[in-house]
Amino acid sequence: QVQLVESGGGLVQPGGSLRLSCLASGFVFNLTTMDWHRQAPGKELELVERVTGGGSTKYADSVSGRFTISRDAAKMTLDLQMNDLKPEDTAVYYCNIGPLWGKGTLVTVSS
Repeated sequence: QVQLVESGGGLVQPGGSLRLSCLASGFVFNLTTMDWHRQAPGKELELVERVTGGGSTKYADSVSGRFTISRDAAKMTLDLQMNDLKPEDTAVYYCNIGPLWGKGTLVTVSS
């Protein structure tokens, strides 16, 4: 069964780092566009970062230079390395591939 399962969220202080991981079984991994989205409290869902089948990346201006998306076809994971986290990064983060979405993992940035 095709599914997406996120992990790695939690509470972190401003300036800290977290690494999110999405286990994505059932895909032709390296040919598929894969996204991380997030939804902050009271705000709309936004695209955080994307990696295409060809390896190109696209990211939100708000995370430029701080977040990095990567994928590991052998492990079938899509990762999001988040550095220098800010309170405004607090959100539920979702892995998305085509029509499929994970259930999300909560990231809270607070002192």
